[in-house]
Amino acid sequence: MRSRHSIDIPRAQMTGAEIVLQALRDNGVQHIFGYPGAAVLPIYDELFQQEDIRHILVRHEQGAGHAAEGYARSTGKVGVMLVTSGPGVTNAITPLQDALMDSVPLVCLAGQVPTTLIGSDAFQECDTVGITRACTKHNRLVGDVNDLAATIHEAFRIARSGRPGPVLVDMPKDVLFASGSYTPPEAVAPRTSDQTDHRGGIGEIEAAVALMATARRPVICVGGGVINSGPEAVRLLRELVDLCGFPVTSTLMGLGAYPASSPNWLKMTGLHGSYEANMAMHDCDLILCIGARFDGGLTSSVDGLSPSARRIHIDIDASSLNKTVGADIAIRGDAAKVLADLVRLWRALPRAPDRARLTEWRNAIAGWLARRSFSYAMREDVIMPQYAIERLYELTKDRETYITTEAGRHQIWAAQYYRFEQPNRWMTSGGLGTMGYGLPAALGVQIANPDSLVIDIAGDASVQTTMKEMSAAVQHKAPIKIFILNGGDQLTHGSTETRIS
Repeated sequence: MRSRHSIDIPRAQMTGAEIVLQALRDNGVQHIFGYPGAAVLPIYDELFQQEDIRHILVRHEQGAGHAAEGYARSTGKVGVMLVTSGPGVTNAITPLQDALMDSVPLVCLAGQVPTTLIGSDAFQECDTVGITRACTKHNRLVGDVNDLAATIHEAFRIARSGRPGPVLVDMPKDVLFASGSYTPPEAVAPRTSDQTDHRGGIGEIEAAVALMATARRPVICVGGGVINSGPEAVRLLRELVDLCGFPVTSTLMGLGAYPASSPNWLKMTGLHGSYEANMAMHDCDLILCIGARFDGGLTSSVDGLSPSARRIHIDIDASSLNKTVGADIAIRGDAAKVLADLVRLWRALPRAPDRARLTEWRNAIAGWLARRSFSYAMREDVIMPQYAIERLYELTKDRETYITTEAGRHQIWAAQYYRFEQPNRWMTSGGLGTMGYGLPAALGVQIANPDSLVIDIAGDASVQTTMKEMSAAVQHKAPIKIFILNGGDQLTHGSTETRIS
């Protein structure tokens, strides 16, 4: 039986487990994070007989998922996790949902009971496709070994195309034992959605440039979509800001897309953002929002967001446009492609817009900056967490440093006080707010970047939820650092201790 997306070319004969390993190789996979179980033992038998792909043994499937997320977000590659059937799958739900909400490209290879036992309440059986439908971008049960390779290739394409996200492939044990034909990636015809040109309508982009050229109180708001788009999008964003001189803020997930050292930087906006960023978002007459969803962290009150502003919203996901906040100009497109057109059209204007029109706006922003909204009072009896993170930044800013966090107060302090100059250096759980994310994510980042400094800024409670992955870090010689902030009762009195380990 041929896959409905395949193209006729000669096929090699392999077992299902061999097909899985070859498909991973052909998709450039060098590391996978997993935990063994009966349903996936055929894959582990093959893993032990090869050296191309390194398996990172974690201590829990949640750790596998978060490690794969950290790996993906620090490299721009697709992260891969391997779990067994039943509890292996259910333990993977949290990282799958985390990846879905934060647009992280992930492929989860899941074992399943033999096809003859599906639906019989067999030992370690669960309805994997049904359970994970709501927390994946796509999922599929493979019932025929001849479809296995094509399904895995397609999983990688879906995970990284459009708005990235997690994809699950459910593989019954008898399919892994069976022999069938291997389909190489080039033999799998792309879906129509994979071939969509996410460039954005040129008419809408021209209209956006016209609004930008006349705005007197503009602000650019950057989200994680710019980072997901890749280095070219980040470069073009910085070029656009150099050309137009607009102030820039970002969401929690967009930190690093624009350098914190720039005079145009207003710090993070939203619920935990700076005074200057939130005032600029409120009082502006134009918002250029790129790759952000206007979620609750950014817009706790939709009615109070920029009441006098025109809004240009750029996002690769059509469902995010006009979902929470209406846009005057909605542009569906990949951030890099749309930014390239914005830069080109701005440079093509008959006359460069007069920056003097922004003088009053810059003076207003200078007044808000003078409030020093992130200032804090030092104490002699404790180390203030804000100070601790500022010192951490000063001591690590000249190194190849990656920061992960758990979820909680320490996460917000890290976002506010660690100054990110580059993309893909900030790994945190934004949408789901997952306690325990940071430690296994740091493991994944360190495996991907073995010579870099990887630090998990953690809360004393949150870090304990996946503390077992310390064992995995020791086993795999991943020298992650954990910077623990005690977010206990003292915080209610205006301060907290800081401890470093």
